[in-house]
Amino acid sequence: MYKNLAGHAVAGFLRAALAFAFFPLALLGLPAHAAAPLKVCFVYVAPMADTGWVHQHELARQALQAALGDRVQTLYAENVAEGPDAERVIRDFARQGCGLIFTPSFGYMEPTRKVAREFPQVKFESITGYKTAPNVAIANARYYEGRYLAGIAAARMSKTHIAGYVAGFPIPEVVQGINAFTLGMRSVDPKARVKVVWLDAWFDPPRERDAAMTLFDQGADVIAFHTGSAAAIAAAQARGKLAIAYHSDMRKVAPDAQLLAVRHEWAAYDIARARAVLEGTWKSGQVWGGIREGMIQVDDFGPKVPQAVRDEVRERARDIAAGRLIPFKAGAVPVYDNMGQMRIAPGHALGDAQILHMDWLVQGVQGRTDQ
Repeated sequence: MYKNLAGHAVAGFLRAALAFAFFPLALLGLPAHAAAPLKVCFVYVAPMADTGWVHQHELARQALQAALGDRVQTLYAENVAEGPDAERVIRDFARQGCGLIFTPSFGYMEPTRKVAREFPQVKFESITGYKTAPNVAIANARYYEGRYLAGIAAARMSKTHIAGYVAGFPIPEVVQGINAFTLGMRSVDPKARVKVVWLDAWFDPPRERDAAMTLFDQGADVIAFHTGSAAAIAAAQARGKLAIAYHSDMRKVAPDAQLLAVRHEWAAYDIARARAVLEGTWKSGQVWGGIREGMIQVDDFGPKVPQAVRDEVRERARDIAAGRLIPFKAGAVPVYDNMGQMRIAPGHALGDAQILHMDWLVQGVQGRTDQ
């Protein structure tokens, strides 16, 4: 009797197990299978470091992974030169199944667009690019807002009225920064001048350091830079001068020399874009965010900066965020370029289209964009 009951029990269990095996799990509110994570891939133009442009994007990648957990898998390639190398790496990522690829360098724009045409199902984020496509979005930050504020601090701290600027390439983004920095300086010191050295490279630490040293030899006692390493600010530390940290806080490199940092924050944007892909709401478009949006932050003051200067910079930052201060707006006096041509009439401001195509240098800058 017990044997028969057991047999019936086993048979019933098997029938139930088979029925469950073929029952649609979705009807039970359970996933039929775990969804594969979205592969989110990043291409970096310079080697990984503790500071700088690549470092800030790497912090964003780490934040994205932490925020979205096992819904994403993030990968990166570092020290990828602009041009054919970039195209090869971007294409390899697409072939590996990356569903979202971030390409944060101006020279990656065309390689990104070329690969995007080959992989229409993949979404691309061209950071600092200016050309969109159905599966290519662009994003950039209003770096010039931070540069204007840095110029105010530089003028307050300079004794020679001369600042130096180590610059990568004469593209609009860099030109905007030089001009805004100069306008910020001259807003509190009309005698201020800015000397520019062009490198025609984003990442070349020995030449960045040499350029900074040259500028110090020419009378600059504070420098700014738009390059990928911390070499320029390290030179300031070695010479007992001041420098504006760029991309990230560099006090670990130059604890005495850092005046302040113009810091870039990409995490919120990257996370939002990855979440949009996961939710099926991703669309191509363009974002140009600044201090108000939190994409640019100016802080991390060095020990030599008086409280009054810190307070002034922070107050002007609040003015920019509120729209009370517009860096490329003329007051009662027009803004001229360094060739004597009026560029902004009294009471007028440049529109975004004019800023995005800026190819001239303001009065007070010693240098040219065609060098």
